[in-house]
Amino acid sequence: MSQRFYIHALNPQKRLIRQACDIIRGGGLVIYPTDSGYAIGCHIGDKKAMDKIRSIRQLDDEHNFTLVCRDLSEISLYAKVNNAVFRSIKANTPGAYTFILPATKEVPRRLQHAKRKTIGLRIPDNKIALALLEELDEPIMSSTFIMPGEDIPMSDVDDIVERVGMHVALIIDGGYGGSEPTTVVEFIDDIPEIMRAGLGDLTPFEV
Repeated sequence: MSQRFYIHALNPQKRLIRQACDIIRGGGLVIYPTDSGYAIGCHIGDKKAMDKIRSIRQLDDEHNFTLVCRDLSEISLYAKVNNAVFRSIKANTPGAYTFILPATKEVPRRLQHAKRKTIGLRIPDNKIALALLEELDEPIMSSTFIMPGEDIPMSDVDDIVERVGMHVALIIDGGYGGSEPTTVVEFIDDIPEIMRAGLGDLTPFEV
């Protein structure tokens, strides 16, 4: 059975954040809050943990995993962005957006979209998520926690514990989460295309 940490949404307890990061570094799957519901994540280089996320969510090779980052410096490390795209992302982060961008060589091939060689990147506006990222000093490989056959993220932690408590190492309880996923924007030839309308405002990316 997974551990359950109750972490304060506005003032995350450093001791619990450190323990959560130790679990991530040790290969454990963690469910944690973001600004658009809960996400399931693991260490960026852990293939076994990534395969377990695929199994829990029943994902195929077409699914874009997301690297959840703490700031823009990490985005430029993992994605190829020109000045115009960078400015567009900067103006809308942190926030409830996932950006699909061409991956750099820093991104392991198994994290990239199988055909397009892209990667999802995002900077959440959530103090718990940002505290985890600060302590880890690297992105968390993540996927929105949507169960197979459902369209919206799980938001009630008691329900999450009941559904997957036996399959993850840690569930971080940061209170009731939102039920609307991120807005997904893909930059194709540096032009934004809205792939999924979600919590993030569409206006900045409507062409």
